[in-house]
Amino acid sequence: MTHALHFGLDTFGDVTARNGELLPHGQVIRDVVAEGILAEQVGLDFFGIGEHHREDFSVSSPEMVLAAIAGRTERIRLGSAVTVLSSDDPVRVYQRFSTLQAVSNGRAEVILGRGSFTESFPLFGYALDQYETLFEEKLELFAALLAGGPVTWQGTTRAPLEAQSVFPTPESPPTTWIGVGGSPNSVVRAVHYDLPLMLAIIGGEPQRFRPYVDLYHRACAQLGRTVRPIGVHSPGYVGETDAGAREEFFADYKRMRDRIGAERGWPPMTRQEFDREADHGSLYIGSPETVARKIAATVKTLGLGRFQLKYSAGPLPHDRLMRSIELYGTRVAPLVREMLG
Repeated sequence: MTHALHFGLDTFGDVTARNGELLPHGQVIRDVVAEGILAEQVGLDFFGIGEHHREDFSVSSPEMVLAAIAGRTERIRLGSAVTVLSSDDPVRVYQRFSTLQAVSNGRAEVILGRGSFTESFPLFGYALDQYETLFEEKLELFAALLAGGPVTWQGTTRAPLEAQSVFPTPESPPTTWIGVGGSPNSVVRAVHYDLPLMLAIIGGEPQRFRPYVDLYHRACAQLGRTVRPIGVHSPGYVGETDAGAREEFFADYKRMRDRIGAERGWPPMTRQEFDREADHGSLYIGSPETVARKIAATVKTLGLGRFQLKYSAGPLPHDRLMRSIELYGTRVAPLVREMLG
C-alpha cells in the first residue's frame, strides 16, 4: 500500500542562544510556538515537540506548547516528537492528547516511546529495572483507551481499572504512532496494536533500517493487519548552500552532541565524523537541493509516508531555525515531491 508523503518538523525545545548567551526557558518556549506557526505558513504537514526534563531542553510538557500553537494555526497536525509513556500514566496521557484533539479540531497526534533519556524515571518515581515492563503494560492500557468505552485492565505497574470511563471523549481518538529506535520487538508491537511506525534514525546509513520495514510488512501479513504509514525522524538543517549550512550548524550541533556524549561515555565528535554523517549518514544538512535529494532517497529506500526533520540542535539560534524551517517548507518539500514524481 502506498501512502501520501507528508513532511514534518520535530524539536525538543533545545535551549538556544542569542549573541552567545543562553536564553531562559520561557523565551525558548515562546520561540518554539513561533516556529510551529511558521511551519504551517510554509505548507508543512506536522509539527512535533518532544519531552525532556533537563536543563538543556525547555519543554517538559509538550501538550501545553502544542495547544498554544493549535490556537494560532488551522491546518497543521500537532503532536509529540516522543512521549515517554513508560514514566507517565497512560490515562493522563490519553486525557491530555484527547484535550489537544479537541482544541485543535482533530489535529492531535502522539508518538509513544520509551525514550533515549532516562531522567524522567527517577523524577516521577519509576525504577529503571522495570524499563521493558513499564512500556509494555502501559502501551497495552493506552491501546485499550484508544478503543473507546469503559476500560477494564490489570497489570503490575499501576492500579487496575474496572469498567472505568475516561474523559474527555474525543470525536475521534488522537492519531497514535509507536516510536522505534532499533528494537524489532517494538516493530512487532506496533503491528500487534495496529498502529503506524515512526523510526528514529539519528545516525548511520538510513538503509540499515530496511530490515525493520520488511519485518513490519511481514508481521502485518501474518497478523492480518492493515499496513499503516511508516515515518522517519532524523536530524538536519537547511541553509542556502552546502558549505554555509555546515558552517552555521556544526559548532552548536557539536556542543549538544558532546554534552550528551560526555554523560554516556562517548568521545567528542570530530569534524570528520560530522562530515561523514552529513555525506553518508542520517544528518540531512545542506542546500535545499542537497537535503531534498537525500530525503527522496530515504523515502524510496524505506517506503515512507512521512519524513520528520529534527531541526533544532543545542544552542543553534532561533533566527537560523526559522530560516531553516522556511527553506524546508518552501523549497525542500516541493523538490522531494517533484523528484518522487
